[in-house]
Amino acid sequence: MQEQIEVGQMVFVADGSVGVGAVRETRRTEFVVNIQNAGDFVLPHDAVRDVHSGKVVLDMARLAPEVVEALRHVHDAESPEFAVVDPTDGTPADAPRGH
Repeated sequence: MQEQIEVGQMVFVADGSVGVGAVRETRRTEFVVNIQNAGDFVLPHDAVRDVHSGKVVLDMARLAPEVVEALRHVHDAESPEFAVVDPTDGTPADAPRGH
């Protein structure tokens, strides 16, 4: 059974990838997620592929273009000493390499 979306859960574009944000608020038919480096977005519940182990995995095909664009830039503002090894890790699979 799929878990409920809850405030504080990490958000991912795919299982096994780096987190891209966190759930800030839940509503009856939608939820608010703060995407790293982009801010808050309201997403419909049908934009979720899965919820398990305290993680929310998004369904990229059901996201608005502006959300997908924000996901392409989640690592852009990271300090080099704390940056992920692969700057595309956690971004959509079709995102261009590099910044």
